[in-house]
Amino acid sequence: MKKKLICFVAAFSLSFNSFAVSQQKVNEVVIGVLHPLTGPVAQIGLDSIAALKTAVEIVNEDVNLDMPFAKGKGLPGLKGAKIRLVIADHQGKPEIGQGEAERLINNEKVHALFGAYFSAVTATSSLVADRAGIPYVNGASTAPNLTDRGLKYFFRVTPHDGEFTQVMYDFMSDLQKKKNIKLSTVSILHEDSLWGTDSGTTQEKFAKDKGYKVADKIAYNAKATSLTSEVQKLKASNADVLLPSSYTSDAFLFLKTAKELDYNPKLLLAQNAGYTDPSFISTMGKDAEGVITRSPFNADLAKKIPNLAKVNELFKKHSGGRDLSDVPAREFTAFMVLVDAINRAGSTDPEKIRVALTQTNIPAKNLIIPYKGVKFSANGHNELQRGILMQVQNGQYCTIYPFEFAACEVKYPMPTWAQKK
Repeated sequence: MKKKLICFVAAFSLSFNSFAVSQQKVNEVVIGVLHPLTGPVAQIGLDSIAALKTAVEIVNEDVNLDMPFAKGKGLPGLKGAKIRLVIADHQGKPEIGQGEAERLINNEKVHALFGAYFSAVTATSSLVADRAGIPYVNGASTAPNLTDRGLKYFFRVTPHDGEFTQVMYDFMSDLQKKKNIKLSTVSILHEDSLWGTDSGTTQEKFAKDKGYKVADKIAYNAKATSLTSEVQKLKASNADVLLPSSYTSDAFLFLKTAKELDYNPKLLLAQNAGYTDPSFISTMGKDAEGVITRSPFNADLAKKIPNLAKVNELFKKHSGGRDLSDVPAREFTAFMVLVDAINRAGSTDPEKIRVALTQTNIPAKNLIIPYKGVKFSANGHNELQRGILMQVQNGQYCTIYPFEFAACEVKYPMPTWAQKK
C-alpha cells in the first residue's frame, strides 16, 4: 500500500508539473521581432519597436480605446495570455537577420516572428521561419517577389512596390488631366539592394506599359559617399518625372547633391523608405519641400480614421514624444493582424496560428491606416491593401492623392532650389 501511495504521489507530481508547464506556455505568447536598431535607418527601427510596444500595451492592459483587444487584459482567446516581445537588431544585414531568426526560434522559442523592414533581411529571415514552421508576419517590406516564393508561413500586410507604383502612375495620369499638363518622360534612380532593384525594375515596366519614355535607369550603392555623376546624368536628361528608391542616408545625399548641382525635377515621386524616415523633414528642412512620396499612412488622415489620434497618443509614450509616421503605423497594423490570428487560434501552436492567418478577414474600421481591410490571398499577400501619396508642404507631409483623401492641393511643379531659399 505504501509503494502504491508513493507511486501515486510521484505520478500526480509529474502530471501536475506537466500541467504547470502547459499553463505557463499558454499564459505567455512570445513573439520575436527583427528590426534595424543601429545603423543609418536606426530611427525607423526604434519607432517601429515603439509601435509594437504600443500594440502590446493595448493587448496586455485595459486601455480606453474602441478597438479590438483594448478592453480587458491579455488575449481573450487564450484566457488572458499576455504578449512578450523578444527584440533583435539585424543592423540592415541579411546574414545577421538570418542568424537572429535562427536564434529567436531555437533559443528563445518564439511562437511567431515579425519584421524586418529591409526586404533583403525579410527574405533571408523568413526562409528560416518557413523551414522551421514558424509564422512570420511582415508589415513594411515591399519587394514584390517576397510573396512569390511559395512560402507557407509568410504573410505580408503592406502594399508592395508594384501596388505603390500603380498608385504613382495613376496619380501621374490624373494629374495631367487635372492640371492640363503633359508628362512623357521618367528617370528612375534606385539603390542596388533587393528592394531598390525590384522597385526600379517595376517602375521601368510600368513606364513602358503606360507609354512613358525612360530617360534614365540608374542604380547606385546605398552606402555611396558621392552621387555626383548620377545627378549630373539626371540633370542632363531632364525628364518630366524623377522616381527615386532610396534608403535614409542616400536620400539625404541625393537631395544635397541635387541642390549643389542645381538639378530641379518638376515632379519627384519617391518610393517611400528614406523619404518617409521620421528624421527626413527635420534633417532636410526647406530642402524637403515639394517632395512627393508614396505611403499607406499620414497623420492628416486622423479626421477620417477615429482611432488614429488616440493610438498616436499612446505611441508617443513609447517613442519619447515622437508622432506616428508611415513605417511604424504599418508595423502597428501588421502586428495587430498577427495578434488577431493568435487570438482566433486560441493557441501558441505555430501551425494553428498559420491556419488562423490564412482565415484573416479584418474590416477597415478596425485599422488605423486606410487599407480596405486585411485578407490574405493564397500567396500570403494582403489583397485589401491601399496606398496614398503625400507631399512635403510647409514643413509637413500633406496627403494629396487619391484626390478624395487629399488634405491639400498638389504643388506642381515642385519648388526649385532658388525658390526654397
